[in-house]
Amino acid sequence: MDVINVLLIEDDPMVREVNRQFIEQIKGFSMIGYAGNGIEGIEKIKQLNPELVFMDIFMPEQDGIITLGKIREEHIPVDVIAVTAANDMSTVQRILHLGVYDYIMKPFTFERIEQTLKNYQAYRKKISGMQDLTQHDVDHLMQQRIPEQIVVPPITETIIIDELPKGFNRATLDKVLAYIQESNEAVSAEEVSNFIGTARVTARRYLDFLEKQSLLKVDIQYGSVGRPIHRYYI
Repeated sequence: MDVINVLLIEDDPMVREVNRQFIEQIKGFSMIGYAGNGIEGIEKIKQLNPELVFMDIFMPEQDGIITLGKIREEHIPVDVIAVTAANDMSTVQRILHLGVYDYIMKPFTFERIEQTLKNYQAYRKKISGMQDLTQHDVDHLMQQRIPEQIVVPPITETIIIDELPKGFNRATLDKVLAYIQESNEAVSAEEVSNFIGTARVTARRYLDFLEKQSLLKVDIQYGSVGRPIHRYYI
């Protein structure tokens, strides 16, 4: 197989564009379509027949877990890589039980995507033409499904907020928390807005809400000129 066709299922336009740029940098992969939710994603899979799907978990209308379950129930022959901000053990286990090729947490790096896709490329090449397998063959295939030389970040404690203010979106809140949890230093509203693809004032609303819930602390940094910068951390 010379080219592996990839379908993106992601509701966030900014993340979708980042994924597209990363994938198209790697030789042997071709982007053939996009979907903004799971319902549209199933339709596109059946229409375009990709070999590989990059899929978010938090999506409107139909989330990634339900979508992945439907893919398996209908025996659609496609591999799935979950690229998501979900980091709680329950969600991770549910997704792994549904048979994803890999699970990549946001925020991610190009190197992480590149290693996974190269491993997947080798895996596809290996299984091409194989029929009757020995135990050695199966062992080798399983090893190729595990990305090498990659440090997986630890799963942090799940933060549960029962009720959100009017106008707040839980998926956006989860993305804000995931970004802060993975950051090694305090972050500003501008940095958060660039990551989640919203206006700075929107990111600031979410950060202030989390700070009022005592889930974040804020460090106010004063410069020689201009307004002070609020930097948030867990």
